[in-house]
Amino acid sequence: MLDFGRETTGDLAAAERREWLCTNGIGGFASGTVAGTLTRRYHGLLVAALEPPLGRTLLVAKIEDRVEYGGSTHELSVNRWADGTIAPSGHLALERFSLDGTTPVWTYACHEALVTRRVWMEPGANTTYVRYTLLRGPEPAVLDLGVLVNHRDYHGSTRGGWTMDVAPVEHGVKVTAFPGARSLRLLSGGATAAAAHAWYHGFHLARERERGLDALEDHLHAATFRASLSPGQSVTLVLSTESEPSLDGEAAWRRRVHYDEGVVAGWRNAQPQSRTAPAWIERLIRAADQFIVRRATAEEPDGMTIIAGYHWFGDWGRDTMIALPGLTLTTGRPEIARRILTTYARFVDRGMLPNRFPDAGDAPEYNTVDATLWYFEAIRAYHAATADDGLIKDVFAVLENIVTWHRAGTRHGIKVDPADGLLMSGEPGVQLTWMDARVGDWVVTPR
Repeated sequence: MLDFGRETTGDLAAAERREWLCTNGIGGFASGTVAGTLTRRYHGLLVAALEPPLGRTLLVAKIEDRVEYGGSTHELSVNRWADGTIAPSGHLALERFSLDGTTPVWTYACHEALVTRRVWMEPGANTTYVRYTLLRGPEPAVLDLGVLVNHRDYHGSTRGGWTMDVAPVEHGVKVTAFPGARSLRLLSGGATAAAAHAWYHGFHLARERERGLDALEDHLHAATFRASLSPGQSVTLVLSTESEPSLDGEAAWRRRVHYDEGVVAGWRNAQPQSRTAPAWIERLIRAADQFIVRRATAEEPDGMTIIAGYHWFGDWGRDTMIALPGLTLTTGRPEIARRILTTYARFVDRGMLPNRFPDAGDAPEYNTVDATLWYFEAIRAYHAATADDGLIKDVFAVLENIVTWHRAGTRHGIKVDPADGLLMSGEPGVQLTWMDARVGDWVVTPR
């Protein structure tokens, strides 16, 4: 188990440099720092994939959480503001940060009381659960939880001031950022909810400043939840774009545990040497799963793909095919490898695999000379691991089409050189290899 104590959690700089990530298997995620500060525009409790696996949109930024206990108020939240102020300073009460499987867990000391917060996502849904538990204490504690929301592309930033529609509903509130926007539900089966509408201005995003980008952000306080907990009791907030998400926090937690255990079990069953593997290998197996997401199409409703990296990458053809053997075959999940290979077969055009799928949901981009070659290599690795001739039969016509186009010539000057049989490519202003940096019309490393 990954575990940090006071030597890290009490040091704001150290705690801010360490980040956590939860995913939902359809492209959405939750992410932040151990400290609790927002340091990237990509940090938030619900970054929903509204057009899975892309269309990623920041909907819930964070929770301003505090504990009323023993006649005092104990802040758990931490914010870094534009003027350099740190307020509140909840990291000073943070005793421990750990990972329970893929789930981050914070443990706070509030006088004699110990309070935990854990965050996880529902597999296959744009739903985040945030669960608080009073582990110990001689008297009840009251939680005051202010939810800060947004509605923007996850690459962007927000200057607040407009009015969102925040409507009370059973067990919470429904937030609609603007007409036509996907509604967000903030719910709890164990807390009272009060709608709010107050913009918090001037969150400072330190990592964005380092990147030379806009480093200021605003978020809307849309609801406050309050709950009284006796020792051993829990309360769960549900943050979701689903119309009827489950409010049963305990059942949702069991589903998450069952899913994560299934990922590890598949690896153990497929790899006999896993019995003697060190514990950190199991963490890698769990982490590998976070990159595998659904990409459903009309022809392939169970389609799958691989996210090239968090936070800001989508699924890229080259990266998917290079990563496929390690993320799926080594981990004992050949059925997922097969679904990825058949999914990408649907997108082959003029003998080429897509380079990437843009976030905006536009048509795939085909500026790659090598992704299609990696596709052949991924199929070879899959067949070597499974001896599944059926896949070869299923995609053989696609492979024939690829060879035909490469011999005759396809986009961007990609074709077999008749003089030596090697592949040639190149077109001014188009980047075709993995060294694909481009600024305007300038290709930085042309090949």
